[in-house]
Amino acid sequence: MDEKEDDFSEESFQKHLEFYKKLNKKIKDIQKEIGDSSDEKIIKHLHERIDALELDKKRIKKMFKNTTDDTWKDL
Repeated sequence: MDEKEDDFSEESFQKHLEFYKKLNKKIKDIQKEIGDSSDEKIIKHLHERIDALELDKKRIKKMFKNTTDDTWKDL
Protein backbone atom coordinates (compact mmCIF):
# COMPACT_ATOMS: atom_id res chain seq x y z
CA MET A 1 0.00 0.00 0.00
CA ASP A 2 1.30 3.43 -0.90
CA GLU A 3 1.65 5.90 1.90
CA LYS A 4 0.88 9.48 1.13
CA GLU A 5 3.00 12.23 2.58
CA ASP A 6 1.50 14.16 5.44
CA ASP A 7 0.42 17.67 4.56
CA PHE A 8 1.44 20.16 7.25
CA SER A 9 0.08 23.27 5.52
CA GLU A 10 -2.21 25.74 7.27
CA GLU A 11 -5.14 24.51 5.16
CA SER A 12 -4.44 20.92 6.21
CA PHE A 13 -4.12 22.01 9.82
CA GLN A 14 -7.54 23.69 9.71
CA LYS A 15 -9.12 20.59 8.16
CA HIS A 16 -7.52 18.40 10.80
CA LEU A 17 -8.81 20.70 13.56
CA GLU A 18 -12.34 20.25 12.19
CA PHE A 19 -11.85 16.49 12.01
CA TYR A 20 -10.47 16.46 15.57
CA LYS A 21 -13.56 18.33 16.73
CA LYS A 22 -15.77 15.74 15.01
CA LEU A 23 -13.83 12.94 16.69
CA ASN A 24 -14.48 14.54 20.09
CA LYS A 25 -18.20 14.80 19.32
CA LYS A 26 -18.34 11.19 18.14
CA ILE A 27 -16.60 10.04 21.34
CA LYS A 28 -19.16 11.93 23.45
CA ASP A 29 -22.00 10.37 21.45
CA ILE A 30 -20.56 6.89 21.95
CA GLN A 31 -20.08 7.52 25.68
CA LYS A 32 -23.76 8.43 25.91
CA GLU A 33 -24.64 5.26 24.01
CA ILE A 34 -22.55 3.26 26.48
CA GLY A 35 -24.51 4.81 29.33
CA ASP A 36 -27.79 3.85 27.66
CA SER A 37 -26.77 0.26 26.91
CA SER A 38 -26.77 -2.78 29.14
CA ASP A 39 -25.47 -5.36 26.64
CA GLU A 40 -21.85 -6.18 27.51
CA LYS A 41 -20.95 -7.08 23.91
CA ILE A 42 -22.22 -3.74 22.65
CA ILE A 43 -20.46 -1.87 25.43
CA LYS A 44 -17.19 -3.67 24.66
CA HIS A 45 -17.54 -2.80 20.96
CA LEU A 46 -18.26 0.85 21.77
CA HIS A 47 -15.17 1.06 23.99
CA GLU A 48 -13.10 -0.37 21.12
CA ARG A 49 -14.51 2.30 18.81
CA ILE A 50 -13.55 5.01 21.31
CA ASP A 51 -10.03 3.55 21.49
CA ALA A 52 -9.74 3.75 17.69
CA LEU A 53 -10.97 7.35 17.66
CA GLU A 54 -8.48 8.26 20.38
CA LEU A 55 -5.70 6.82 18.22
CA ASP A 56 -6.80 9.11 15.39
CA LYS A 57 -6.69 12.07 17.77
CA LYS A 58 -3.15 11.14 18.85
CA ARG A 59 -2.06 10.83 15.22
CA ILE A 60 -3.38 14.31 14.44
CA LYS A 61 -1.74 15.85 17.51
CA LYS A 62 1.53 14.18 16.57
CA MET A 63 1.32 15.60 13.03
CA PHE A 64 0.96 19.12 14.39
CA LYS A 65 3.11 18.77 17.49
CA ASN A 66 3.93 22.50 17.63
CA THR A 67 0.31 23.31 18.39
CA THR A 68 -0.41 24.32 21.98
CA ASP A 69 -2.42 22.07 24.28
CA ASP A 70 -4.96 24.87 24.66
CA THR A 71 -5.84 24.56 20.98
CA TRP A 72 -6.70 20.89 21.34
CA LYS A 73 -8.60 21.13 24.62
CA ASP A 74 -10.95 23.81 23.32
CA LEU A 75 -12.22 21.56 20.53
